[in-house]
Amino acid sequence: MSITDNTIEIKPYSLTELSRIYGVTNRTMKNWIVKHNEAVGEKIGRLYTALQVKIIFEKLGLPGRAED
Repeated sequence: MSITDNTIEIKPYSLTELSRIYGVTNRTMKNWIVKHNEAVGEKIGRLYTALQVKIIFEKLGLPGRAED
């Protein structure tokens, strides 16, 4: 994630990294993702794949941006 230009790279992220990006606790992030488990799917290992991260961003909205 690049803070200076406010862009977020779609790449594999851990739950902790996603939590930091969204500014929430790991527990909150996990609860948000579980609600969309059918679309996101289970993570394998410790990272969500780039495709899963893309789906998470689509379902939850981009971090730091108010969606209309």
